[in-house]
Order: sequence, then C-alpha cells, then structure tokens
Amino acid sequence: MAYELCDKIKNLTPYEPNETHYRIRLDANESYFSLPDFLREKICDALTNTDLNRYPDPLAKDLTEAFGKRFGVSPKLVTAGNGSDELISIITSTFLEKGERLLTFAPDFSMYQFYGSLYEAKTVTLEKKDLHIDVDEAIAYIQKNNIRMVIFSNPCNPTSIGLSKEETKRLIASVDALVVLDEAYMDFWDRKESLLDVVDQFDNLIILRTCSKAVGAAALRLGFAVANPTITNALRAVKSPYNVNTISQIMGSCILNEGEYLNACEDAIKESVRALYQMVKPLEGKVLQKIHLGVTNFLFIKTDKAKEIFKALLQESISIRCFDGYLRITAGTKEENEALTEALSNIVRKMEETYA
Repeated sequence: MAYELCDKIKNLTPYEPNETHYRIRLDANESYFSLPDFLREKICDALTNTDLNRYPDPLAKDLTEAFGKRFGVSPKLVTAGNGSDELISIITSTFLEKGERLLTFAPDFSMYQFYGSLYEAKTVTLEKKDLHIDVDEAIAYIQKNNIRMVIFSNPCNPTSIGLSKEETKRLIASVDALVVLDEAYMDFWDRKESLLDVVDQFDNLIILRTCSKAVGAAALRLGFAVANPTITNALRAVKSPYNVNTISQIMGSCILNEGEYLNACEDAIKESVRALYQMVKPLEGKVLQKIHLGVTNFLFIKTDKAKEIFKALLQESISIRCFDGYLRITAGTKEENEALTEALSNIVRKMEETYA
C-alpha cells in the first residue's frame, strides 16, 4: 500500500513568493530604508571574527539585551525567534493541546488561523465591527466558549487600526485564556499604547515584536516574544535550541543598538504614510469608497474594484496587496508614493467614467 499524507496537510500548497520584478513594491509593509554605510561597516566588523563552525547562542543573549535596551524591557523576559512566524508556530503548537479553542478576529493576519489549524486546535473567529474589535463582545465570547488562547495584531494588519492600551488591558484582565498580542506595527503608532511596560503584570500575556517592519531588517527573520518569567521559561524550553542563527543575531544586535538611526527611520516612515494619505484621499468616491489612515506604515482602502485595480497597477509594474473588497498599500519613498498616486489616479478616473 502506498504512503499517503495525513488529511491536515495533503491539500496544502507551499507558499509561493511573487518572483516577478516590479519597479515599485508596496505590497509587504517593509521599510523602504536600506541600511546606511556606517551601519553596514559596523556589521562587517562584528562579523569578521565570527566562528561559523560553532552553534549559535541558544538564548541569543546579545540580541535580547539589545532588544531590551531598545524597548525598555528586561532581557530575561525576551525570547528570540526566527521571525514572528516561528514564534506563532511554537506558541500555537505547544501552549494549545489538540482540540482546544483558539480565537482569532477577522480581518486580521491570516497565519494565526493557519497555524492553529495545522496543530489541530479548534479555531474560531469573531468578525470585527466596522473593522474594530468589540472588546465587550470578545470578553463575553471567550468566557462562554471555553477559549484557551486568543491572538490578534495590534495595530492590526491589514486594517491599520489600533486598539487602545486601556481596552487591550481590559480584555486581557477579564479572561483566563492566554492572550498573544502581536505588536509588529506598534513602532508606527505610539509607544505609550504598547503593553511592553506592563507585560510582567499579567500571567496570561505574550507580546510579539519583529525586526521586519520599522527596524527594516526583514531579511534577517528576527522576532521576539516577551512575557512573564513563567511563560518565558516555557517558551525557551519548547523552542529549538539554536533557532536563531549567529549571523542574524550579530546583525540584529548591531541594528537594534542604533537607537537614533531607528528613531529617524520611524519618523520618516510615519511622515511618508501621512503624505501618501493626503495624495490619495482626493480619489475617495465611487471607486475607492473609504481610505483608512490608521496607525501603521500602510493604507487600507475599501473598494469593490480591488482585483481590477490590483491587476491594473501590476500592468504599471507597481505591486500592492489585494484582499476581498480591500487594498493595502505600503508607504514608500517620495518618488514611489508619487508614482503610485499617479497610476492609481489614472485607473480610478477611467473606472469612474463607467459610472457616468
């Protein structure tokens, strides 16, 4: 008898990156800053005497210390991962047992549901109200339905909307479930809205952070989980011993230690997304029904013509992200924003002519 894949994976298809070259890429919410020469030189110097024949530091001590210094948390509460994706995978596979309930919200980052299903949790989803989490509804649902884990992004990808610190704390404090709070885009909002400064006050909270967005180091695949000592100890116990390679640890430490540079990048990206909003806001109307300026580095646009606009922009060699009924556009350089606006304006104008 021939071997057959198990049911939960036999119909899955591998992730296929978009390998087409586009002159403008505004689809992945990456930083548009490449590392400056002075930082590249520091990284090269740090890598010069690296012993590649030795395994990496399993606790990524220098990296977690640099993270702690940058964000004002104790390194003892930080677990480094091979991107936030690995940490989400670890958390859903080890903090949940088969059949236990995982709550997600919609719309939100799709990988939460994927990993929950892959590890045989019972994944349930609450629809947001006008793109916002209804905290009272969420608390009641969690309490009544034996939810074991809740995971959501704040600010949200893809909506760009943030849930206030006080409301987030109220949700966490009102439930017994483990709350996994993905703060990947918090650097673009207001650090006062982050829960990093109170993470050790909760026995049911894990905060996720990443180097792939504001830090501008998506290629390194560095993520961080921050939690109280009990949860941190469990995370370090269940992760692969050498999950973050030495090169990424060294490079990530160098970048995170450059606070002044990172602050300047954050300020510039925030200004870029505001500028992009002002440029495309006049297009709001019959085709682009609502343009959301949230608290991230991208715009979220409601439109019945999402697929058509997406394909038309590809014809202009401009790549954005398309959802069912929505578009997500990352803020880029001044030149990229202007080119995107010009192309989008032409597309929208032609579509509006059909309504006349």
